[in-house]
Amino acid sequence: MEEININDFAKVDLRVARVKDAQMVEEADKLIKLELDLGDLGLKTVFAGIKKAYSADDLKDRLVVCVNNLKPREMRFGTSEGMILAAGDDDIGIFVISPDAGAKPGMQVR
Repeated sequence: MEEININDFAKVDLRVARVKDAQMVEEADKLIKLELDLGDLGLKTVFAGIKKAYSADDLKDRLVVCVNNLKPREMRFGTSEGMILAAGDDDIGIFVISPDAGAKPGMQVR
């Protein structure tokens, strides 16, 4: 992987978000449609490729970490306005990254 400097990393706005709603995208093999609550920053729709690891009900009300300033991307199923962080892959599993208790929607991850 190419190294980046601290100025490159500082451009990424990571925020705590609460999954307000989650819906399986029936026509997609990997996608779940998430409505994220970012507190005072409002709501965002994000399509996440985590369908093999999570049901929609598993995600509702869960705190996640969102890339808040990712350029929106037009997809076949709608516009994705960000990205949530997850680790792993299809072989070992996918694990959504969650902040500790006490974190609130909209908080900046530093």
